Amino acid sequence: MKNILLTLCLLLLGMPYLYAQQNSDSAYKRPLAAVLADIEQRFHIKIRYSPAQVDNRWVLYADWRYRPTLEATLDNILTPLDLKVRKEKDAVYKLGEYEYYRWPVAEGWAELDRIAAQYSNIQQWEQRKKQLKSCMLEALQLSPLPAAPASSPVITPERKFDGYTVRNIAIEILPGVYINGSLYKPAHYKGKIPVILNPDGHWEKQRYRPDCQYRCASLARMGAMAFSYDLFAWGESLLQFDVPDHRKSLAMTIQALGTIRILDYLLSLRDADTARVGITGGSGAGSHTVLVAAIDERIKISAPVVAISSYFYGGCPCESGMPVHACGGRTDNVEIAAMAAPHPQLLVSDGQDWTDKTPEHDFPYLQKVYGYYNKSGNVSNVHLPAEGHDFGINKRQAVYEFMAKYLGLDMHALDESKVTIEKESAMYVFGEKGEKLPANAIHGFDQLEKVFYK
Repeated sequence: MKNILLTLCLLLLGMPYLYAQQNSDSAYKRPLAAVLADIEQRFHIKIRYSPAQVDNRWVLYADWRYRPTLEATLDNILTPLDLKVRKEKDAVYKLGEYEYYRWPVAEGWAELDRIAAQYSNIQQWEQRKKQLKSCMLEALQLSPLPAAPASSPVITPERKFDGYTVRNIAIEILPGVYINGSLYKPAHYKGKIPVILNPDGHWEKQRYRPDCQYRCASLARMGAMAFSYDLFAWGESLLQFDVPDHRKSLAMTIQALGTIRILDYLLSLRDADTARVGITGGSGAGSHTVLVAAIDERIKISAPVVAISSYFYGGCPCESGMPVHACGGRTDNVEIAAMAAPHPQLLVSDGQDWTDKTPEHDFPYLQKVYGYYNKSGNVSNVHLPAEGHDFGINKRQAVYEFMAKYLGLDMHALDESKVTIEKESAMYVFGEKGEKLPANAIHGFDQLEKVFYK
């Protein structure tokens, strides 16, 4: 109903353009809402949009932009306005902003083919990888790394559960900037144990979600220390920053720096096995997983979940905000994933997001790169065509088996029914209202920029 009323209003406002003779003097100018209404009538479809999307937007040379097909017409009319439509169901479309990070499948595949044509053996690939890594660190503004604060982590008392323990930990990664998480460990163990990083993805409830707790607690019961932590301006980080700050380009840098600082701390622990270090994350944390696995050699195995695709570069600036993908004459997330070779890597994909075609093109490319090291078997893909974009039990099961295989974990200890799902407040480092936030903690993105660029 709102769309109908809005269209009528804009049609009335645009009367001079609609009923006066259209010519080049007026640039064949028509209101966007009127043009969309005309397209709906011509092609017998419905286009959904909000008033704000069409308000005060005009189509120049509108009459000249029509083509025989709906797709070509929409492309000609919407592209100059940085708009696009996505098909929701038969004859129903939704108007949206142009997404630089989402390419047509064929274009993404062609780009990966162009990238791959630059090397055909291990020597050429190693040279390419070296070039990419150096450029990526510079693009992230992490070359050289900022000096690390000398402070000790803030650690809460240990909580004991069936087969595992949990402590909440905050690490100061820049002066007054903290990254928070929960460290899960086996209840009983001897000697050194593997380290598994678990960055959080772009789902509600952040690292407090049951699937995060199931995963990290289970990995601990299987014999590893698993650290679950917030993305920047996400979770407990919101004590210092605002939600919109997560979509600033610097978020990509701060998240990478945060993981490096977390590794610094965890690998300094006397019970950490520095030769057995893994990382797994889903969605945006999957993009983060391949990024840090590419730039930090301490990570020995990686498992990005529902994340990596040659035609999707990450839907958040925290994944693509810095010019990392401009490196080497342009790269993409699949080539960045290949930089982990020959270290073992698992890609978990599904049938309802941008990983829907992983087995068809992207995975064979990764096998080829791993083949340069005669290690094609070190990269694997678990594809779940009937599933969607989540970190559900089947995705977790694939990760458990992968981590057990390469980190020497005990699959017999896997039993998610033994995991206690804690309430959110139990996982805070700084108290239910942030009352324990250190006195030197900064507040706001402006202060972060001053600290980082200083």
